[in-house]
Amino acid sequence: MTDFILTYETAIRLSAFFGVFTLMALWEIAAPRRRLLFSRLQRWTGNLGIVILNSLLLRLLFPAAAVGMAAFTTDAGWGLLNAVSLPYWLSLVISVVLMDLVIYLQHVMVHAVPMLWRLHRVHHADPDYDLTTGARFHPIEIILSMVIKLAAIAALGPPVAAVIIFEVVLNGMAMFNHANISLQPGLDDFLRRLVVTPDMHRVHHSVEPAEANSNFGFNLSVWDRLMGTYRAQPRLGHRQMRIGVSSLQDPRLITRLPGMLMIPFIRDKPHSDVYSINRRHGDSDRNQGDTES
Repeated sequence: MTDFILTYETAIRLSAFFGVFTLMALWEIAAPRRRLLFSRLQRWTGNLGIVILNSLLLRLLFPAAAVGMAAFTTDAGWGLLNAVSLPYWLSLVISVVLMDLVIYLQHVMVHAVPMLWRLHRVHHADPDYDLTTGARFHPIEIILSMVIKLAAIAALGPPVAAVIIFEVVLNGMAMFNHANISLQPGLDDFLRRLVVTPDMHRVHHSVEPAEANSNFGFNLSVWDRLMGTYRAQPRLGHRQMRIGVSSLQDPRLITRLPGMLMIPFIRDKPHSDVYSINRRHGDSDRNQGDTES
């Protein structure tokens, strides 16, 4: 299985990416959850532009990337899973679950540390919410994320196949749970018991700090429930809630690639909303019911 995945890694990644992207894009057209404020052409040019920039940068700085680190730790016997004897399938499951926990903790960290929040604002400053939002990150944050991922792989020692499976699933889920799509309430309630749904994660992109500091998961929903960061619905409902960062509203800044790259270096306006998680407020309604009013 490992040899097959390594041989066809690029084909697997590209097929999964374009397959999920096409499906979500068509779904957004057929059954949108919210009316978009900006045209797709205006936003997608910047959002997909930063994706291409980040991909080239990672290829230049980390040619072996996460898969190369996993292959190295396997050969060198590094990491927890290489120190114990477990069935291969169990190693795969444990690896995927624990790497997802690392992503959750990393996400909390970039909200909790003001300097990192400045980087992460690029993701949150998108004035609309659709499948391209899920890959909109500042290059410096992408580099930091890769360093954290490599360190986690070195400590865990996951099978190579687990790393590829995790990255393919995570990328697909990021497009799914950022998609501007409608799900029946019953289906949404069923799915979010295991995975992060669009309605669940959209709350995290609210301009209201207490809502932006909830629902940090990208894949498995269990972490938010266990860590007490779960919020069922936005205060104003999904169609009326405001998306983005209240102190960043200039379209030239938040929809164009040059402006997006400058966001971390722009100071917040005086008395603007504080998003750092260690200053949460308005939490009394954090665990409101699942039914949107």
